[in-house]
Amino acid sequence: MAKIPPPLWLLAEVTHSCPLQCPYCSNPLELVPKKDELDTETWLKVLHQARKLGAAQLGFSGGEPLVRKDLEVLVGEARKLGYYSNLITSGVGMDAARVEKFRELGLDHIQISFQADDASLNDYLAGTKAFQHKLDMARAVKASGYPMVLCFVIHRQNMHRVAQMLDLAVELQADYVELATTQFEGWALANRDHLLPSLEQVRAAERVAKSYQEKLKGQMRIYYVVPDYYEQRPKACVAGWGRVFLAVAPDGLALPCHSARSLPGLELHNVREHDLDWIWYESSAFNYFRGEAWMKEPCRSCDEREKDFGGCHCQAFKLTGDPKNADPTCAKSPHHHLIGQAIDTSQLNLISSKPLLFRKR
Repeated sequence: MAKIPPPLWLLAEVTHSCPLQCPYCSNPLELVPKKDELDTETWLKVLHQARKLGAAQLGFSGGEPLVRKDLEVLVGEARKLGYYSNLITSGVGMDAARVEKFRELGLDHIQISFQADDASLNDYLAGTKAFQHKLDMARAVKASGYPMVLCFVIHRQNMHRVAQMLDLAVELQADYVELATTQFEGWALANRDHLLPSLEQVRAAERVAKSYQEKLKGQMRIYYVVPDYYEQRPKACVAGWGRVFLAVAPDGLALPCHSARSLPGLELHNVREHDLDWIWYESSAFNYFRGEAWMKEPCRSCDEREKDFGGCHCQAFKLTGDPKNADPTCAKSPHHHLIGQAIDTSQLNLISSKPLLFRKR
């Protein structure tokens, strides 16, 4: 196996608690209870160990990271350690004073997510009234001197409003906008029949995004990624297992990808008991899908294997029962027909007999 590179990106999932109940949430269905979360001292140890390993970029995520009362402590320490730090948030739990405090402490970047451009649809999907507060926080972030970074999670329930979302982004003077198509993990997978868009919706949204990209070139950067289910090749999950990305879950489990705790056969280790250096380089979990020895056909002989690394192992497991199978979103996968079946089932169940499952708080 080639020399293992150090991690460059640390995702600190500081909590699974969240005031919102989004049905597309990628958190696991079994959320980590608050009593099992790492304490401040242990999170500080994680930040120090990851930085020593080589991690340069840090994302504070959740759940809703603003729920943590010690977030300012972690942000301040991240600045001292030299991270480029990013807060990934709904904005709920923040006010203008807290935005300014984050700026003073050295937080580099705040990304605010919206469920939709419209208050009623946004609040329905969030499971609570949040739209007006999000608007206020977006404006506060801009006023504080941060780049305005917005994320709209798009799916069948809101994809018809991409133009209106981008109009809202223009109104808010956004610098960057991510049209983040739903990834079917956690709560999103449980709600797939409600959320999976049609090909027509995907292509229509893509046309709108491209037209705005052209119209706003030089003013706003817009990112639109076609959903995995409508691609012929899988994306390189977290840029390849154990190559760039390291996540630490609220209870301290170190994860090679956001959803790795759902995979069978992985012996995941906790930062309470092991240093990140050992976990990254030596643990069986982080070495499980490194290199090519694990690969089955058609991945083993595929000339694109160094580009996509077999795709998403969690998706392969959820859809085929074996994480070593080629990601079914790949047209070369012998299980690719499962994607077509999922799309057909979703479109047949436009009004599903199963109610939309909102995330537990």
